Amino acid sequence: MNCRHCKATLRLPFLDLGTAPPSNAYLQAEDFGQPEAWFPLRLLVCESCWLVQTQDFTNLESLFTKDYAYFSSYSTSWLEHSRRYVEGMVRRFALDSRSCVVEVAANDGYLLQYAKQLGIPNYGIEPTKSTAAAARSKGLEIVEEFFGTALAERLVSHGRSADLIVANNVLAHVPDINDFVTGVSVLLKPGGVATFEFPHLVEMVANSQFDTAYHEHYSYLSLTSVDRIFGANGLSLFDVEQMPTHGGSLRVFAQRSGGRHAATDRLAHLLMQERSLGIETADYYGSFQKITEGAKHSLLRFLLDARQQGLKVAAYGAAAKGSTLLNFAGVRSDLLSYVADRNPMKIGRFMPGSRIPIIEESRLLEDRPDLILILPWNLREELVAQLAYAREWQCKFVTAIPSLAFV
Repeated sequence: MNCRHCKATLRLPFLDLGTAPPSNAYLQAEDFGQPEAWFPLRLLVCESCWLVQTQDFTNLESLFTKDYAYFSSYSTSWLEHSRRYVEGMVRRFALDSRSCVVEVAANDGYLLQYAKQLGIPNYGIEPTKSTAAAARSKGLEIVEEFFGTALAERLVSHGRSADLIVANNVLAHVPDINDFVTGVSVLLKPGGVATFEFPHLVEMVANSQFDTAYHEHYSYLSLTSVDRIFGANGLSLFDVEQMPTHGGSLRVFAQRSGGRHAATDRLAHLLMQERSLGIETADYYGSFQKITEGAKHSLLRFLLDARQQGLKVAAYGAAAKGSTLLNFAGVRSDLLSYVADRNPMKIGRFMPGSRIPIIEESRLLEDRPDLILILPWNLREELVAQLAYAREWQCKFVTAIPSLAFV
């Protein structure tokens, strides 16, 4: 396989999770009589541009389907994050009724609804039918296509250029990252700004976040690799912010190459910090596999011990990262009875691969499990507060990443 950015041959391994189904390919009961597609899940590192990437075995359309089940609005903390973002960008870049905000991967309208409330013209680009319909139900305009240079050129020809482009947690999801970034540079007005949020590779390595690896994530991004990719495709970075979302993310600010915004000191500082960590050396990536296997073994020991003690264990949050964790560890319903969730698109289905049933949250009140394993550990504070009623029967909350811990 060649690097999806610079085309160099990939040889340096980073992570091998065996095989797994697509992490959002939730099953119906009638699917049990049919074979389930599993693909190798391996991550490699480009030693030329240092982009970490998933080895390709499946195509974009088979991962982001019309009944895609991830809806951003089910996280109250993410909604609050998005509201603050919109208000901050309006202030910083003086956006008003003459501006145009475009969100790529608009999902269910979780963010653009706040631009609409402020009277700022906007539209979203979202390829999945299920989430696009939810966004339209909020009164938002959605272009239901995958984004790239060709779509950007078509939108520009119709006068739809953007003062602000928002791309939250989508840069890692695109197989042709060069075409995607070029498309952003095309769609921007000459003085426009684009912001991108994505989980930071440095946090993934430092905190053993191997469960963020799945087929839908084509790339695992450092500031170093993003700076290089943007520079080659018509954009330049001028600022960066570090955020706690998704276990540690970056928000980068970009403009067309040669734009008017001067690069900040914190951008230079973080690039230097990554370099000092050794992010452009093979040694930086060498121990991740062993750490990952240790986390797997800890989870299995915990579940086996709980079973031996006769404890009832449930999970909460049918998230993609949960699919990665359960399938890598080989956990099935004999060790984990079910996964509770609030998203009606997931309830009544089954986790990919492990085929553990997904049930509605109210079942926890009836069943009163002794232990609840929180799969989306990045939302643990929000979810522990949401499930505080379980304390009434002395239920304990557990996370498995970065290591097994009671919350």
